[in-house]
Amino acid sequence: MKTYSAKASEIERKWYIVDATDLVLGRMSSVVAKLLLGKHKPMYSPNLDCGDHVVVINAEKVHLTGKKAENEKFYWHTGYPGGIKERSMGQILEGKHPERVVIKAIERMVPRGKLGRQQMTKLKVYVGSEHPHEAQTPEVLDVASMNPKNKRRS
Repeated sequence: MKTYSAKASEIERKWYIVDATDLVLGRMSSVVAKLLLGKHKPMYSPNLDCGDHVVVINAEKVHLTGKKAENEKFYWHTGYPGGIKERSMGQILEGKHPERVVIKAIERMVPRGKLGRQQMTKLKVYVGSEHPHEAQTPEVLDVASMNPKNKRRS
């Protein structure tokens, strides 16, 4: 019996659309990361980019559990002495670019390196429900129905 090894020419990519409204950020991100990596496919190969394209809409409506909105911080350095800056997740979600919280959560679940960066190019995150990928006829993926914990409890 020979071990099957996927080839780049055999890879078929699909398009998925995920509505992030009231979804728990970490749970949604893990599902999206799995789709980007291609781990849901039987032909998964860790050395090839065999993942699918994912469009995330309504990124500003994602839900953070516990006190993550206040306690989770993003840090960066300006390059000047004493130039360390921080911003909480809640501030970013209420600010100008709330989609960056979703991008960063998914980015941290994808391997670092050339292949991970290539896989991240297949992720499209949008604020609001409008997106320019209707021509690709994306398949709606209902993450909330996969597990009752995936959706925010009212």
